[in-house]
Amino acid sequence: MQRLRHFVGKAWADSTVQDRQNLWRRFQAWADMQGLPADPDTATQFVMATMVEPQGMLAYTRLLSAVFGHLGVDARPLLSLATVLRGSGGNIPLEQALSVPREVLLAWSFRQTPRVRAAVLIAWKTASRWGDVQNLSRACFPLISNTEIVVDWNTLPKGRRGNPFCRSKVVAIRGPLTREIAELLRGLGNFQQLCPLSTDQFSRLLGADNATKLYSAHSVKRGAIDHLMSLKAAGAPFALQLISRLAKHTNDADPTVANMTVRYTSDPVALARVLQTGDVTMYL
Repeated sequence: MQRLRHFVGKAWADSTVQDRQNLWRRFQAWADMQGLPADPDTATQFVMATMVEPQGMLAYTRLLSAVFGHLGVDARPLLSLATVLRGSGGNIPLEQALSVPREVLLAWSFRQTPRVRAAVLIAWKTASRWGDVQNLSRACFPLISNTEIVVDWNTLPKGRRGNPFCRSKVVAIRGPLTREIAELLRGLGNFQQLCPLSTDQFSRLLGADNATKLYSAHSVKRGAIDHLMSLKAAGAPFALQLISRLAKHTNDADPTVANMTVRYTSDPVALARVLQTGDVTMYL
């Protein structure tokens, strides 16, 4: 258990450690009650016994397999279960998050702490999931000015970026809100985490306010994409593929710069400008 605590403390932000440890404690207590060892085979049985929806079981499976993997234990039983769950719809959300309108989100953000507001504005301007922005630090912004900000997710530790050297992980922020974000970022320590709230905690924060109680963390990215789609349908001049590029969605029809080329590119500011994401963040 001590080794697990050490791993969890290193692998996740402080705000999410308790949730992860609680899941492990639940698993360990269940295994003890069944008289079974706390190994991947037992973890597979535990996940199935939770009787939650496939989406929840898949989340439990991913977490427990990651813990076992970092502890050097073969987690293949859990990985096999994850494959089955994905095939049964585990990757499909039970319901889509509501799209939050721009004016509602911005008004709500003014009532939050500076770091939460900064993370919210960055999530909106980059059409990002909350998990994408919470781990950012000052070091992830190679350029901060009042007219342009560059975000480089590729500078995060490997364990905190889903696809290293991905072209969609370098984004230029321009237009409205850029000056406000720059001012908020200048007060952040070089390696200080932007916002310690987990996705669940952020969703609860939204839910605690009457103006945003119908929205969740996923509503921000959904709202940004809907906002851009509406503008494009109304005749906005930016290229359609820039929406997918900004949202970090894989799009084989938008080859631009190969991901392997990104690995050898040492100037993220130049890369962000070449990818032209600033042309679409102007509208957010």
